[in-house]
Amino acid sequence: MTELVQPMQPVRYSIVPKNPAAHLFEVTLTVAVPDPAGQRFMLPVWIPGSYMIREFARNIVTLQAFNAAGRKVAIEKTDKHAWQAAPVDGPITLRYEVYAWDMSVRAAHLDDTVGFFNGTSTFLAVEGQSGAPCIVEIEPPQGGAYRNWRVATALAEARGTKRYGFGTYEAANYDELVDHPVTLGEFALGSFTAHGVKHDIVISGRVVNLDMNRLAADLKRVCEAQIALFEPRTKKAPVDRYVFMTVAVSDGYGGLEHRASTALICNRTDLPVQGRPETTEGYRTYLGLCSHEYFHTWNVKRIKPAAFAPYDLSQENYTTLLWLFEGFTSYYDDLMLVRSGLIGTGDYFSLLGKTIGGVLRGSGRLKQTVAQSSFDAWVKYYRADENAPNAIVSYYQKGSLVALAFDLSIRAQTDNRKSLDDVMRLLWQRYGRDFYYGKPRGVLEDAVEALFAEATGADLRALFRDGVRGTRDLPLDALFEPFGIALAPDLPVNGASVKPSLGARVRGGADCTLAVVHDGSAAQKAGLSAGDVLVAIDGMRVTGSNLDNLLSRYLPGAKVEVHAFRRDELRRTELKLDAPEVSRYLLTAIDGRGPSKQWRERWLKG
Repeated sequence: MTELVQPMQPVRYSIVPKNPAAHLFEVTLTVAVPDPAGQRFMLPVWIPGSYMIREFARNIVTLQAFNAAGRKVAIEKTDKHAWQAAPVDGPITLRYEVYAWDMSVRAAHLDDTVGFFNGTSTFLAVEGQSGAPCIVEIEPPQGGAYRNWRVATALAEARGTKRYGFGTYEAANYDELVDHPVTLGEFALGSFTAHGVKHDIVISGRVVNLDMNRLAADLKRVCEAQIALFEPRTKKAPVDRYVFMTVAVSDGYGGLEHRASTALICNRTDLPVQGRPETTEGYRTYLGLCSHEYFHTWNVKRIKPAAFAPYDLSQENYTTLLWLFEGFTSYYDDLMLVRSGLIGTGDYFSLLGKTIGGVLRGSGRLKQTVAQSSFDAWVKYYRADENAPNAIVSYYQKGSLVALAFDLSIRAQTDNRKSLDDVMRLLWQRYGRDFYYGKPRGVLEDAVEALFAEATGADLRALFRDGVRGTRDLPLDALFEPFGIALAPDLPVNGASVKPSLGARVRGGADCTLAVVHDGSAAQKAGLSAGDVLVAIDGMRVTGSNLDNLLSRYLPGAKVEVHAFRRDELRRTELKLDAPEVSRYLLTAIDGRGPSKQWRERWLKG
């Protein structure tokens, strides 16, 4: 006789912007059938996509528990992010306040102009019931000033709730609940259809003359190019609906991926303006950000490292594969812009040259592999200090160059019949396509190299050894050659002035404060350190704004006298100026014999 398994009762939440002026959300959580021994609750300590312990529980201001009769139930905090309630007959309800004053994509924010929250920072998990359906009532703030507020989220609306309206929303389980951020307030709304799927654009914050039609048309091209990359035959998107949510501010940048949406922050001046058809650098950057987060819909939200399948939101989840999930996404974000026709080859080469310069400028690339960087993200990359360029390498930036190296190498070895696209499609078919249907599984650390070989037939052992597990510089010159591309440092030519370098990076502001001092640089050899404030060079006052002009009067190798404060002590030193730093590289198409032009076009056009 087969024993019938009773379905789990839904966990019910409500959230209301209780006091926007005080930045407080009030959350109510009801568990119909709590643990008879006393129910335990936990708030995540991190949010997927941002690999750092955030301690969201520190923003819970008050918390109380009640039984079905409304009487208080004893509940105590057992560690930094967990609570234990006393045993209770029947349902238990928690009511708590969350302080929301984090204007980022990672947590929660609330004032009288906009509300935003991620479930990881607002919704307590019910231990033992993470697989239960979740129902959340999103309520409006009280007062006439909020009568035009709406709700933007990719969460499914319950019957009777209109899209973009306050009301009841549903999720299949806790993981799905916290993977759908929510924006509240007044916002501009646009939409487009990409290969049959509705995509919405939500822009909150004050933006004058926003060209929503252009933004929708441009994002449509990016989304359709990415859908076609993973599903070239069916053109089937992995979602039924997708939402781009952006908060426009005076100065900000960031994005965080979710399974059917993304939360973004940008400068309001980066958004397109009606009547101005030019593509500004800021708009290009914003499109690249949107492209990056959308690519994550496949790569990391469904194709995941085994350590993320499933997530453990109570502690760090270590993997050596972030170079593949973040670095490869960083490679494809701008490549998708050129493949969709939104930027030209010259613009793409410029972006690529900037990335190459950024990686080669830091000596950390010679000390840490991208696999090690991935593993250490929790304690190094997301907690980077003034010595970071000398000690670590970015699995985003170098990871994108590793992806480039794999792509060019695969194409060259297979006469352009195979590419990195084939690797991504195999990862999608084997790990991602059915991730939320049936038992999910992630990519094992030691399975990647064999999968690349299976997908392409190329010999990539040297790249894995030197580029992923080693610290040698990637052989980009040789890899570019079959594609008719020359690589060279971007230095002044034709008699242009050559400005020497201190070998240090300076913080902006009135004072000339050293932010980073590079290994082996003139500044380091002279005994200068990050945090030192330069006050004079050869007796001339130095500020954050005039340093470049002062240095332009010298040639590389010149000796100068430097006065600087370290804390409250004045120091004097002599410094021999370095040659100019190479901040970017030039990529130039030079077609010789052979199929270089055709190969290059095949690479860039997909």
